[in-house]
Amino acid sequence: MKTILIAGGLDSMPAEETATTIPKAMVDVGGRPLMTRLMEVYAHFGHTDFIIAAGHQSVAIKQFFANYHLMANDVRVAIDTGQVELHPIQGAGWTVSIVDTGIYSTNSARLCLLRKWIGTEPFMLAYADSLANLDVQEMLEFHNSHGKLATIAAVRPPARAGNLELLDTRVTAFTRQVRRSDTWINGGFLILEPAVFDYLLDDHAALEAGPLAQLAQDGELMAYRHYGFWQPLDTVADRKLLAAHCTAEPPPWLRFEPRQLAQAPTRAAE
Repeated sequence: MKTILIAGGLDSMPAEETATTIPKAMVDVGGRPLMTRLMEVYAHFGHTDFIIAAGHQSVAIKQFFANYHLMANDVRVAIDTGQVELHPIQGAGWTVSIVDTGIYSTNSARLCLLRKWIGTEPFMLAYADSLANLDVQEMLEFHNSHGKLATIAAVRPPARAGNLELLDTRVTAFTRQVRRSDTWINGGFLILEPAVFDYLLDDHAALEAGPLAQLAQDGELMAYRHYGFWQPLDTVADRKLLAAHCTAEPPPWLRFEPRQLAQAPTRAAE
């Protein structure tokens, strides 16, 4: 199953770093780009076929992954000839496709442009702007069990975002109001059936404002509640918090507890 990572929007940099020229997915988190740390979450569950929907600074993303094998492994260089010999430390087994989906495209338009890359199989989608110890396999099993077109990971966030209205596990609407007592928002992780492409009718509408809202109205969007670690990257403070977590082994987004959903919720900031 392929995993799409949305990266490269012009408005994707942390608010305090608007002068930087890198997309949020490439922001350094403890010595490595945020995106590669997210990819490790999926790889933990055996999902290593990635498609990056790139836009702003897409060349930088391509250059990074084209040279990733040099950074991820030990090398031996013949100084006279420049010949490089790799000495793999640990095989990742990833394949990464970087597709230029335009600088000014919405996330909906980026996804639409990837239709030929996906084919006729279900796929996973991540916004590449947050980290979570998401049980990808359990979310996939939940998606396969309900028979609807889309599953979204619902998370308990800091009270600074919009709200998901839920009826049991079905998403009924997106709202801007945040209720502290029972607030769930889009965590940025989805599983989608290929029929979702039929909902991508307006390139100017973001996924939440157009396709996902219509899927919710049609009863085709289900929520997988994630109670574990979730931390977005919106500010420099968020980046510093995630970088601090990198000193732990493993970091919190790679700690997967058995049947984590049965446990009490925890917030990244706590």
